[in-house]
Amino acid sequence: MRYRIIVAAIAFVVLFHSSDVQAQRRRNRQVFRAYPAFGATASQIRGDELRGFDKWGITAGVGAMLSLTSDNMWSMSVEADYSQRGAFNNTNDPYSLIDFTMEYVDIPLTLHFTDPYGGITIGGGLVYSRLVKQPHGLMFYSPSYFEPDTSDLSFLKNDLAFAIDLRFAVWKGLTLNFRYQHSIFPVKRNWYFTEHLSAVEGDVSTWSNNCYNSSVMMRLLYVFGDDGHKKYAHKKSKSKKYRR
Repeated sequence: MRYRIIVAAIAFVVLFHSSDVQAQRRRNRQVFRAYPAFGATASQIRGDELRGFDKWGITAGVGAMLSLTSDNMWSMSVEADYSQRGAFNNTNDPYSLIDFTMEYVDIPLTLHFTDPYGGITIGGGLVYSRLVKQPHGLMFYSPSYFEPDTSDLSFLKNDLAFAIDLRFAVWKGLTLNFRYQHSIFPVKRNWYFTEHLSAVEGDVSTWSNNCYNSSVMMRLLYVFGDDGHKKYAHKKSKSKKYRR
C-alpha cells in the first residue's frame, strides 16, 4: 500500500509538470517547480520518558512548488515523502535499551515566503502522515527500576502534525532544507509506566502518558528550473544613476 501511494504521487508530479511546461513558456515567471528530496531525520516520541532527538532515520520523496504571486515571493508546496521515526536509547536511564523504528508516508502542505535578496525561504503548514509499518526493533529494561507496558506497542495509523520549514539556496537548483514537525494529536494514548521506588514489594509509582511524534528533518532538494539567479535583481537597477 505504501509503495502505491509513493508511485501515485510521483506520477502526479511528473504529469502535472509536463502539462505545465508550455504554460510556463508563455509567462515570464516560474509558476510550477518540481523537486526530489533526500535526507535524514532525528526524532523522538514525546511521552516515552526519554529526552532528546536520538533516533536517526532516512527520508526521501518528491515535491512540487506552486508560485502564488507574480514576484515568486509567496508559494505553496505539496510533497509525498517516506520517513522513518521512532525512539532510541542505549543507556540505563530509564531503559537498558530501546531502539524501534516506525515508517511513515508523509503528505506535507506548506505555505512559503522567500526573501527576495537573501535566497532564504521560510514556511509553515500541516503534515498528514500514514503509518505503514508499526514499531519494529528492540526494547530491554530492568523491571527492578523502570518498567513500561510492552503488552501493546501499536501506534495510531494516522498522524497530523504542524511543520516549520526553512530552506537555503545553495547552488542553482540545489537547496538545503530543515523542517521541524510535531504531532497535533497523540499517536499513542495511555502508554502505562511503572517505576519501582524501592526494593519493598508494592512500593511502586504508576502513570500513563499520551505520546506524540516530534522530529527534525535535514534534506537536500533539487528544484528543476531554478537557475540560482536572484529573481529580484532588476529592482536594484532602478536605483542606479544615469550617466550623461
